[in-house]
Amino acid sequence: MISIAVLAGDPITGEGAVWCLRRYPGLHVLPKEEHRHADVVLMITPDVVEETMLLMESVSAHSANPGMGVVLVTGHIGEAHLIRAVHLGLRGVMWRQESTYDKIVEAVRAVADGGAAMPFPVQGRLVDHIRAVQRDVLGPLGLTASGLEAREVDVLRLLAEGFETREIAQKLNYSERTIKSIVSVMMTRLGLRNRTHAVAFALRSGTL
Repeated sequence: MISIAVLAGDPITGEGAVWCLRRYPGLHVLPKEEHRHADVVLMITPDVVEETMLLMESVSAHSANPGMGVVLVTGHIGEAHLIRAVHLGLRGVMWRQESTYDKIVEAVRAVADGGAAMPFPVQGRLVDHIRAVQRDVLGPLGLTASGLEAREVDVLRLLAEGFETREIAQKLNYSERTIKSIVSVMMTRLGLRNRTHAVAFALRSGTL
């Protein structure tokens, strides 16, 4: 059973959405006052404005469910608001003029299962943002999206291939002492137990 709360820009839209959603099996529609207990919060607004973002911030801050996701039905969302909303739990975006309740429920179920439901242009904007952060912010600092330094990634890649400290030092043109220091600092910073754990972390984060 998926618990869902509806927060709409006007009462008539909200009440209509609640009435329609109650017809779908597997959905438990909560009163809007209990949105903090929802698995998914459905927000409906003609356009995303600062007031929308403040409401989303409040929903995120007061949620009792760490996995709570937001599905947004709107006519428009700007890039700055989109990036900010993703950090607040946004996992679904649907254009109001193209939405039906069948499509909304499909998106709600996908988000409740840990997935996402966004139009291709929105996905493209998010990918472009990630690439820009890597290129313009992290790259110049020698960092990657996983939080690892570029040279740490180089060391981990060689560790994953089975090379010993001496061999890694030769390949990267560092001293053995430097390689040991890189590994030690990285494991301390990330709370990793050993080199095997470090390689596993890099694999899970998609770094390798």
